[in-house]
This record gives sequence, structure tokens and C-alpha cells, in this order.
Amino acid sequence: MASGLESKGRQYAFMFLTALAVAGCGKQEAKGPAAPPVTEVGVVKVDLHDVPVAFEFVGQTESSQQVEIRARVNGFLEQRLYTEGTMVKAGQVLFRMDQKPFKAALDAAMAELAQQQARLTTARQNLARVRPLAAKNALSQKDLDDSVGQEQGAAAAVEQAKANVTNARLNLDYTTITAPVSGLSSYAKKQVGSYIDASNSLLTYVAKLDPIWVNFSLSENEVLQYQSQQASGQLKMPPRGSMEVEIVLADGATYGKRGHITFADASFSSETGTYLLRAEFPNTEGALRPGQFVRVRVLGAERTRAITVPQAAVVQGQRGQFVWTVGKDNKAETRVVDVGEWAQGNWIIRSGLREGDTVVVDGTVRLAPGAPLKPVAAPPQPVSTERPPGSPGAAPTPASAPTAAPEKGATS
Repeated sequence: MASGLESKGRQYAFMFLTALAVAGCGKQEAKGPAAPPVTEVGVVKVDLHDVPVAFEFVGQTESSQQVEIRARVNGFLEQRLYTEGTMVKAGQVLFRMDQKPFKAALDAAMAELAQQQARLTTARQNLARVRPLAAKNALSQKDLDDSVGQEQGAAAAVEQAKANVTNARLNLDYTTITAPVSGLSSYAKKQVGSYIDASNSLLTYVAKLDPIWVNFSLSENEVLQYQSQQASGQLKMPPRGSMEVEIVLADGATYGKRGHITFADASFSSETGTYLLRAEFPNTEGALRPGQFVRVRVLGAERTRAITVPQAAVVQGQRGQFVWTVGKDNKAETRVVDVGEWAQGNWIIRSGLREGDTVVVDGTVRLAPGAPLKPVAAPPQPVSTERPPGSPGAAPTPASAPTAAPEKGATS
């Protein structure tokens, strides 16, 4: 009897505990999921302002005066008198050809001149004797005419001989080949002992380095785009002649001296469809050499009433570039943007943002669409014209999105 009552008591106790457990679970389920935490983010307000912009192109350096050094007479190359690849000065002797045949030709020409001068002297003396006799009718008019003709012929022969001497002396001088300009010399294209004639007269070249030119081109679309933006007031260009140019070398260093655009072609290239421009830079130390590829930055233009955001605000996703904004009730929203030029450490936004929008610049990695935000004014960014490391060509690459999920809620 006692054992039966004890067994029933344990059954009632188990049922009571089970009921309590079920009631507790029901209460927990009624509470639902916990609210997401509020994320503190750094933000900036979007406003309209004029922004200096730099247009970037690929360019190549060129000597402002590259001169071919050619032999002007035929003969054997006897000496090379310069060190290949060094700086040479105007008038410096570079090559010398075998002079012996040219000296012999000069001697022969001078001998011929002396012979003709002797004939002229005889002809003049003979004319001096004939003229008074003819005046007295002691000699006929024909004798006088013959004497005059002989004297004039001898005088012409002397002039011809003088020209031959000048030509022979020039040919002898041409055997000594000098640099016409100061600049950087190239390697010798012909070696000592080679026979030089009109078919192989190129010996080397000298490239003037100061000043140096940088050539770059604009596509037809770019030219039309800039013209349209100027006409609409979106782009303000400086007065003609005041636009400065700087170049960035292959290692990322900016060349220390700025140049100016000195030449614009008269027409577009029929082969490439591009418009050639040329900038001139001082190069007194010879740091730049012809043929270098550089990045050309044209300075002085302004974007009027432009929207800019810091580089950290722009995120690169699978569908393009976007930014995080603070929407209604301080909720996170994505906004697809069209990114323009890089200016003073900021991106210029062509479309996708409006004046007064609040853009997240710090803490974007932790965000998701609809997440509650606590916006805090971000500290001002230092002004910089340097592009982020690894930025390609015309513009740096924005940060990559951590996942593709945030873009599902993107709005235009």
C-alpha cells in the first residue's frame, strides 16, 4: 500500500515539472528575436561646392630637338671621338673620316686655281698691249675683240677654279663630324673602318634634353565631353596658357617641375582618332630621357557645384560602386553611384547622391541594409592629391565590398 502511494506521488511530481517547463518555453517563444544592436558610424553631409580637378592621361617624353648625325661625304670612317651614351656639347667632334683623298683633292683644286690665275694675268697683259694699238688703227678690231674675249674667259676660269677650291675645302671639313646641338648622344651605328656613302650615312643621333617634350592624346569622345561640360557650366577651365601640367613617373614619384601645354594639333589623327597635345618641361639636370612613359596630369580646371565623398565611403561590389547612407529612422541604406574624377583625396560623384544626403565614411564593413545606425560626424580628412596605392591609370579603385548581400537593397 505504501509503495503504491509513493509511485503515484512520483508520477504527479513529474507531470507538474513537465507542465512548468512547457509554460517556460511558451513565454520565451512569445518574446521573439532580440533587436539588432545599434552601430556607431562616422558620417559626412553632402553639399555642393567647386572642386579643383586634374585630368590624367598616358604620355611619352620626346626630345625637343633630336638630330641625326650623318656623313656628308663618301669615304672610310677613321675615328669615333666620343663616348657613346654621354652628354655632348654643340661643336664637339664625334667622328672623323679618312682625310687623305680630300686633302689631295683640295691640293689639286688649288693648283688649278693658280694655273687659271696665271692665264688671267697673261690675258690681261696682252689686252693692255692690244687696246692702244687698236685705238691707233695699228691692229684690227678683230684683234682687240679676241684679246678681250681671252681676258674674260680667263677671268671666268679663275672663278670656276675658286669654286672648286671651296668645294674641296668643304668636303675636307665634312670629314670632321661635329654635334650641332648639346644633348645626349646615342650609340654609333657604324664602326671604325666602315665605308660610308649615301645609302648608310647615318652615324648616330643627339637628343636635346632641356627642355623636354611630353606628348599625350585625347580621344574624340573626351574632347566632345569636355566641350559639352564647359558649355553647360559643369566644368570651368582656366584662361588659355595658364593651365599647368605635372607628370608622374613609372615608380609613382611626381616630377619636381611643372610644365605648360605649348602645342595642340590642328586636327584629329586619321589613324587613331585622337587629338595630340604637347607639354614642355624644364629638364636642366637631365632626369627625364626621351621615350619614357609617364602619367600626365593637367591641372587648373574646376568642377562647379560638385558632390564629393571621401575615398573610404565608396565601396566596390559585384554590381558596381555604391555608398552607404543614413536613411529614415537612422537605418542603413545603399546607394549606387557613378564615380568621376579623383580630387584632393575625395571622389567626385556624378550621380546617385543629392545635396543634404548623409554618407557613411567610417564603419561600412559592419553594415547591412536596414541596420540601425548611430551617426557621428567624421573628422575632416587631410587634403591630398595623391591617389590610393595601386590605383590604376585614370582613377584609384574603391574599396571592395565584404559581401554582395548589401547591394540587394540598393536604390538609385
